[in-house]
Amino acid sequence: MVDRLANSEANSKRIGVVEGCFGAAGQPLAIPGRVLIGEGVLTKLCRKRPKARQFFLFNDILVYGNIVIQKKKYNKQHIIPLESVTIDTVPDEGDLRNGWLIKTPTKSFAVYAATATEKSEWMNHIAKCVADLLTKSGKSPTGEHAAVWVPDSEATVCMRCLKVKFTPVSRRHHCRKCGFVVCGPCSDKKYLLPSQSSKPVRVCEFCYVHLTSVEGGYAHRSDSFGRHGFNSNLSDDEDEDDSSD
Repeated sequence: MVDRLANSEANSKRIGVVEGCFGAAGQPLAIPGRVLIGEGVLTKLCRKRPKARQFFLFNDILVYGNIVIQKKKYNKQHIIPLESVTIDTVPDEGDLRNGWLIKTPTKSFAVYAATATEKSEWMNHIAKCVADLLTKSGKSPTGEHAAVWVPDSEATVCMRCLKVKFTPVSRRHHCRKCGFVVCGPCSDKKYLLPSQSSKPVRVCEFCYVHLTSVEGGYAHRSDSFGRHGFNSNLSDDEDEDDSSD
């Protein structure tokens, strides 16, 4: 089915429409063999709050962006190669339902569909595209992925020292290795994580010690980033730009 659509006029027009919606600021999407599988609005769990984002699934990439005018204009285009993607379901919790994790070595985040059926369709299509790509390339699934960031609202105090309370002056920071929300003193180190950046990035003291140890021996944090993963009083504290989006 995908191979038949690859060079069809209908597929070319659909991809052209997507390119037009992103405008000159977006990257060209039309290349030989690329097929637009589907599209839709998903709720992305961003650093400060869940936000609606437009997603486009191609047979080799996942594209998403901010909605300026629905079906007409999007900005802040993000392109994720599917070959590096792994997905995991997320248990329903409160108002956040029908979700799953999209994990890559560079960036990982949670998204939520409107219904369980929509979630199932998205996950099945993504999984098939990834499997087809890996079969064709002969590569193995990606073993390492970036941490899913704990949302700001999930922590009113530093998740490492459990002492510093976040205020407009005492700002929240995220460790790029474990994804925890931490205070400045607990994250004053930087470490080079090549899959995420060409420059050293902020890591917490706990991760820094493990990363710089002789054996490495880093114990990955669980991807269970919901309210049950640690003890804290929930709040809607916000401070820094939504840089994780």
